[in-house]
Amino acid sequence: MITPLEQFDIFSLFGKIVLNTSLQLCIVGFIIMVVCIHILTKQSIVYNRFTYIQSKLISFVAEIFNQNISSKTLDRYFLYFLVMFVTIVFLNVLGMIPYSFTVTSHLSVTLLLSLMGFVTFNLLGIYHNGVYMLNLFLPSGVPLLISPFLILIEFISYIARVISLSVRLFANMMAGHTLLKILGGFAFSLLCALGLFSILSVFVLTVILIIIGLELVIAFLQAYVFITLNIIYFNDAINLSH
Repeated sequence: MITPLEQFDIFSLFGKIVLNTSLQLCIVGFIIMVVCIHILTKQSIVYNRFTYIQSKLISFVAEIFNQNISSKTLDRYFLYFLVMFVTIVFLNVLGMIPYSFTVTSHLSVTLLLSLMGFVTFNLLGIYHNGVYMLNLFLPSGVPLLISPFLILIEFISYIARVISLSVRLFANMMAGHTLLKILGGFAFSLLCALGLFSILSVFVLTVILIIIGLELVIAFLQAYVFITLNIIYFNDAINLSH
C-alpha cells in the first residue's frame, strides 16, 4: 500500500480478489434479510444469546424513535429506521475486518443513504400535510417584506441536511481508517528497525489497539447519530403545525 488513502480504492473483482462496494452491500443486505426474516417468522420462546441481542437492538432503536417522534400514529415507520441503523452498523463494523472494504468511507454511498431518507421523508410529508408542507420554509407571522429571503435561507439549510448527514458519516469513517493505516505503517517501520526503535514499536502497537477499540465505538456512534438525525428530520416533515 503506497499511501494511506489507497485502502479506499475500488478494484474490479476480476482483477483483484477484494471486497468492493457492490459485493459488500450484497453481503450486508443478505445478512439483514436473514435477520429480518428470523424476527418476523421465528417467534421463539427460547431465550438465548441471539434473542437477547435482538431484543436489546430493537429496544435501543425504539427508544430513540419514541424520544424524537411526537405522534404514535407513525409507529408503522419504525421498521425503516431499524433496518437503516442495522445496515450502517454492519457496514461500519465490516470495514474493521482486515482485507475487507469500508463502504461508508465513500461519499457516494453515504450520500445515497442520506438522499434515500430525504426523498422518502418529503414524499411522506407531502402525503400527510399537502400544501402545509411549505410551513417548513415560511413560519407563520413572518413579515411579507423579508419572506423571500427567509424562504431562500430555510430552503438552503433544508437541503444542507443531506450534505451534512453524508459528510459526517463519510469523514469519520475515512479519518479513523486513515489514522490506523498511518500508525500501522509507522509501527511496522519501527519493528523493522534495530535497537531502541524496535522497542518503541510495542508502544505504537498498543496505541493502535486502543484506536481500533475507539473505531468500533465510533462505528456504533456514527450509526446512532445518523439514525437520530433522520428520525428528527422525519418528525419535522410529518408533524407540522398547521
